[in-house]
Amino acid sequence: MSGSVNKVILVGNLGRDPEVRRTGNGDPIVSFSVATTESWKDKATGERKDRTEWHNVTIFNEALGRIAEQYCKKGSKVYLEGQLQTREYTDKDGNQRKATDVVLQRYRGELTLLDGRGREGGGGDDRGGYEGGGGGGGYSRPAAGGGRPAQVGSGSGGGGGRSAPIDDDIPF
Repeated sequence: MSGSVNKVILVGNLGRDPEVRRTGNGDPIVSFSVATTESWKDKATGERKDRTEWHNVTIFNEALGRIAEQYCKKGSKVYLEGQLQTREYTDKDGNQRKATDVVLQRYRGELTLLDGRGREGGGGDDRGGYEGGGGGGGYSRPAAGGGRPAQVGSGSGGGGGRSAPIDDDIPF
């Protein structure tokens, strides 16, 4: 069907270490869970409330899977882009079940580590990190000088070699 979009963007923390399985032909499948938490103040009581959603994530992209396996640990803060995919299975008691996962496909998806380099999960300070992008994957080197992660992915380059922002007077 044309004109439809299936895209998920999550920023959250890993609930468990990534688990790696292999298909019959040796391709890796990496899975883990990500927690996203919404916080608000209850108007009636003034009390702070939280609601945590858990998302199952499955990575079929070999390069992104390698990054998740090597650098992600329980508690790591990540940014990821994928798509929703529902699967049916039979549980150990013989009941039919459905599960919806966020899937990073072989040539699509993005995974960015938001924790600083050298940190063992938790806490994230939004500096350093690695990023793998679509178009077959790969990752960038750690950002120099502890800045934001370098941009990688399937987007177009643009910009030429400019390093300073354009300082034109634009009337709008």
